[in-house]
Amino acid sequence: TIEEAEAIFRASGEQSKLALLAARRSSTVALVSCGSFLDIAHGTVAPSTGRVRGFALVPYETGMLLRFGRNGGQTHLPPLRPQPKLFAAYRETRRWNEVLGVANVGSLNRMCLSGEISDLIRIAEGFQEKKIAAIADAIAAQAGRVRLVLVAGPSSSGKTTFIRRLGIQLRVNGIEPVGLSLDNYFVDRDRTPPGDDGKPDYEALEALDLELFNTHLAALLRGEVVEMPRYDFVHGRRAEPDRWTRQQLLPSQVLLVEGIHGLNHRLTAAVPESAKYRVFISALTQLTLDDHNRIFTSDARLLRRIVRDRLFRGHPATRTLEMWDNVRRGEARGIFPFQEEADVIFNSALVYEPAVLRVWAERFLLEVPREHPAYTEAYRLLKFLSWFVPVSEKGVPQISLLREFIGGSAFQE
Repeated sequence: TIEEAEAIFRASGEQSKLALLAARRSSTVALVSCGSFLDIAHGTVAPSTGRVRGFALVPYETGMLLRFGRNGGQTHLPPLRPQPKLFAAYRETRRWNEVLGVANVGSLNRMCLSGEISDLIRIAEGFQEKKIAAIADAIAAQAGRVRLVLVAGPSSSGKTTFIRRLGIQLRVNGIEPVGLSLDNYFVDRDRTPPGDDGKPDYEALEALDLELFNTHLAALLRGEVVEMPRYDFVHGRRAEPDRWTRQQLLPSQVLLVEGIHGLNHRLTAAVPESAKYRVFISALTQLTLDDHNRIFTSDARLLRRIVRDRLFRGHPATRTLEMWDNVRRGEARGIFPFQEEADVIFNSALVYEPAVLRVWAERFLLEVPREHPAYTEAYRLLKFLSWFVPVSEKGVPQISLLREFIGGSAFQE
C-alpha cells in the first residue's frame, strides 16, 4: 500500500520518494528490490543483476557516467567522447531547478497543489527569455563579422518559436534577421537518397543541393542579388524560375537558417567559420522522478510531438509512436554527432511542461488500442504521466515555446 511504501522510505530518509507518493491517487504502488534496497518500480527491470552485462561506471566531471552497449551484450565500449558544452547546459539547468526548489516531480506537484505554479511558470519563462536575449547579445557583439546564424536541433525542440523570439531580440540590438529556408534547396525527389526502408530520406544531407545552397550563401554575403528557388513538394521538384524570389542581404542584416544539418560544416562550406554563429537547441530536461530515477530527455520531446501531431496534423498517437524510432535514428546520424560544434546550447525544456502536456497527452495515448504494436510504449508513457498533477494551459504565455505544441502561440500564422 501507499502507507507501507511511505513508511519504508521515511525510515530510509528518501524525501524525494515521499514527495512523489504524496500526490499519488492510487492506494497501492509497486516496488522493486535489489538486495536490501527498495525503490519505486517506474519501468521494466531485469530479474537479476546477472542479466546486466557490458556496462561501465566511470567518473565524469563532478559525477559518474553510466555507459552501456546498444545490444546489451557489448563488452568493448567505444571510446568516450567528451561533451563539455552539453554537460554545462545540463548542469546549469539542474542548478537552476534546485534554486527554484523543483529538482524532482514531487516538488513540482507540491507547487501545483499549493497554487505556486503560476509564479513558477513566469519564472521559468523569464529564464528562457533571458537566455535568448543573451544569445542575441553575443551575436550583436560580433556584428559585422557574424553574418550567418545557424539553428539546429532534434525533432520537437521548439526551433520555430525559438527563431521567432531570437529574431525579436536581434531587432532589439539593431540587427534585422532574414530567414532562409533549407526546404527550398531539396534536390528533385528522384535524386533523393533512399533510407533504410527504401523510401526517400529527406533528412539526409545529400537530399539538399549543397552546391547551389553554398553558391547562394556566398553571393548573399557579398551583397549580391540572388534568385532564390522554391520547392514544389506536390510534384517533388524545384519550381519553375518564374516562381523564384529575389533576395539581397544588407549590411545591417544577418541570415537566419534553421535545419537539422545546421551544425554540419559541409552544409555551409563556402562560408568562413568566423562569419557563422551556431546554436544547438534541444529539450534537455533535468527534472527527475526522484533521487534515483531520471526522466529521459527524448520522452519530453516525444510527448510534445504526440500532442502537436494530434492537435495540428490530425495524426493519432499510434502514428507518432510508430515513426519515432526512425526520427531518433535520423537525429543520431545527422544532429547529435555535431552538437559540440555549436557556439551555444539552448535548453528549451520548461520545468513545468509535463504537467501541462499531460492534459492532452494522456487522452491521446489512451486512444492507442491494446492490440496495436505501439501500445506497450503508450502504456509506459501513461504510467510516467500519472505521476504529474495536471496543470491548465491558461497560465502559459502566448510567446512560450510550449505554445508551439499545445496551440495559442502568438507566432502562429
